Parts: sequence; C-alpha cells; structure tokens
Amino acid sequence: MSALKQRVFGWFGRLATPVGDVLPVRLGATRRSATGSAPMRMLGFDQALVWVTVALLAWGLVMVYSASIAMPENPRFAKYTHTYFLIRHMMWLVLSFVAALLAFQVPLAMWEKAAPWIFVVSLILLMLVLIPHVGKVVYGARRWVSVGPLSFQPSELAKFAVLLYAADYMVRKMDVKERFFRAVAPMGLAVGVVGLLLLAEPDMGAFMVIAVIAMGILFLGGVNARMFLLIATVLVVAFGLMIALSDWRRERIFAYLDPWSEKNALAKGYQLTHSLIAIGRGEIFGVGLGGSVEKLHWLPEAHTDFLLAVIGEEFGLVGVICVIGLFLWLTRRMMHIGRQAIALDRVFAGLVAQGVGIWMGFQAFINMGVNLGALPTKGLTLPLMSYGGSAILVNMVAIAVVLRIDYENRQLMHGGRV
Repeated sequence: MSALKQRVFGWFGRLATPVGDVLPVRLGATRRSATGSAPMRMLGFDQALVWVTVALLAWGLVMVYSASIAMPENPRFAKYTHTYFLIRHMMWLVLSFVAALLAFQVPLAMWEKAAPWIFVVSLILLMLVLIPHVGKVVYGARRWVSVGPLSFQPSELAKFAVLLYAADYMVRKMDVKERFFRAVAPMGLAVGVVGLLLLAEPDMGAFMVIAVIAMGILFLGGVNARMFLLIATVLVVAFGLMIALSDWRRERIFAYLDPWSEKNALAKGYQLTHSLIAIGRGEIFGVGLGGSVEKLHWLPEAHTDFLLAVIGEEFGLVGVICVIGLFLWLTRRMMHIGRQAIALDRVFAGLVAQGVGIWMGFQAFINMGVNLGALPTKGLTLPLMSYGGSAILVNMVAIAVVLRIDYENRQLMHGGRV
C-alpha cells in the first residue's frame, strides 16, 4: 500500500519528507477556545471549489437560455416555448443540488463498499437502453431511458460507476508488480463490457471518456510506464479499428480534415464549419450576450455539444479563455485534494478525487477541442455548462464526493475521525 501511495503522490508532487511530518496542504488558521481543547469553528470543505462549480453552473444556465431562446421559431421545435429548455435546465439544477447535498453526507467508506453494486446497476441500465420501447431513440442513437417527464442517460452514470469500481479494485485486489496481466484482466473485462454496450447505442464519446478514466486510475494506482504504454497502445489501436470499420465514423474524420469542401460543408462538416464561424465572429470581446447569429438555426445543438461556440461568439476570446481557466482550476484543485488523501493513507479516496479530475478535465478538453476545430466532432457535452440533465446530476454528485473527501481530509489533519 505504501508503494501505491508513493506512486500516486509522486506523480503530482514531490514527497520531500515523510507524510507524518509534513502534509501537502496549507492549513487555515483556527482559533481555539479558552481551554485550548477544540477549534472554535469547523474547517468545513473547499469553498473555492464550490464557488468555481457554482460559477460554471450559473454561466451555463445563462448560456443555455441564450442558445435555445430562438429554437421555437424552428418548425421542428414549434411546440416548445422560448423558456422550455431554460425551465427544464433549472429543474435539473435543483434536483442535482439536492442529490449533491445527499451525496456529501455519505462517508467515503460507504462509497467504497457500494462501488461494485453501483457498477452492476449501471450495467443493468445500459442494457435497458438497448431494449425496444424502453430505450429512447434520438437522432438514430438509443441513449436515454424515460423517467416520467424526464429522460436519463445511463452512460453518464457509467462514467461515475467505472471510476468508483476502478478505484476500489485497485485498492482491494490489484497487484501491479506480480502477475500483472492476470490482475488487470478482470478490470479490463469490466470496462470492455461497458464499452460494448456503449458502442451498441452507439456512444463512442462516452466510451472514450470511460477508457481514459480507467487508464488514469490504473496509472495513478501503480502501473509502471511500460505497462501503461502497452495498454494505451492497445486502446489506440482498438479505437483506430472502430473508426476504420465504420463508414460514418470515417466520414466524420474526412470531414474534420477538410470541413470547407463542397462535399463536407453541408454534410458531416456542417457543425464544425458553423462552430468556427461563430467563434470567428466573436473575435476578442464578442458580439455581446444574446447577440449570437449562429444560434439562430445555423449551428445545430448550440445549447448542448456546441455551447462553447456560442460563448465564443457572444463573449469572444476573453470568454473562451475564462471557461478554459475555470476548468483548469477545477481539475487542478481536484488533483490536489486527491494528493492530500493519498498522503493521509486514504488511497481509495485519493484515486476517486483524482479520477473525477481526470473525467472533468478530459471531457472538457474534448468538447473544447471539437468546438475549436482541433478535434473531430464527438457527441460530448461541456461538463456543468451544457444542457443535459443526467450529465449535470452525475457531475454534481461526483463533485460532492470530492468535497466529502476534502472534508474528511481536514478532519483527519486536525485530529478528528471519519
């Protein structure tokens, strides 16, 4: 376990002194009572992380309204009101906030015990999606399950479930130095099953995120560089074959390479070209909130996958840089919280916190890359900001778990118990 701890901790910061002497955290000053026996105030949790999350959620709410306000003028959405997506997004935000509060109350020990069962539940939901008349088909993809007036996307839960399962597996059963392939095989099989179910929907974007989460936890958990590169090579080859053997995936790649050609501009490259036009119109400071032209039925999925393009058009380069900066800080802070947990011998908690950081950071990177034309089009939303209730719900629960990890870290560092 100590080797595992040094592996994870050493990757994100140098451990110059033993953990028992110096902890990698800046402790806030706390006043003590007259007896000196107990602090006069609770240290609580990372408030800065909360405020950055709130800022992303609030900005996302404004931009979802801005990007969707004109959609009812399209005959396809004629039955919707101008505030249809805004109201539903607000409903999901309230529901997500309640779920996050409940998740924060759950000790990490309970999450660790429940990890295999959460993974099983996510597999069952992924199977239900594929059943006719149960899974909801939108744009040819069967990715949603109707829950009353709302729709839930099981692939979002699968990201969180794989993260918990991988962290739990590494702590309980993983021996990365001896019989490596025998040790990795069960986890690889589990991720492979999830991947097959996701590809059947199809949802290759979600599978990519899950594969990166699992790979990140494997590496942080102690897999040496040679084995990590071997597994990464296998994944790259696998994704390459998926693209090569699928006509429509190949067409997407060709459209990405030449989106402005006459063949692609009005077909597979349509979203990319209009995203680039939107960002180009924004220039440095943007055209102003609500002033986007591309959202007026030119840019498809402006309120979901291409929300960053609307931000770029209305807030310009300054707005895009602010979004990038917020996600960079969010990811960095989660990694730091995970590093603190590892230093306190809480390996599962540390891997979960850093896994959430990898998840948020990688998905935001892919979405931004697609919007900016740096990566091929992929159906991934911008975490915490894009319209998508189930994604917001699961993201909020994951962040609440990270805040719980930070809360328990602070208790331990001040002589308390978790």
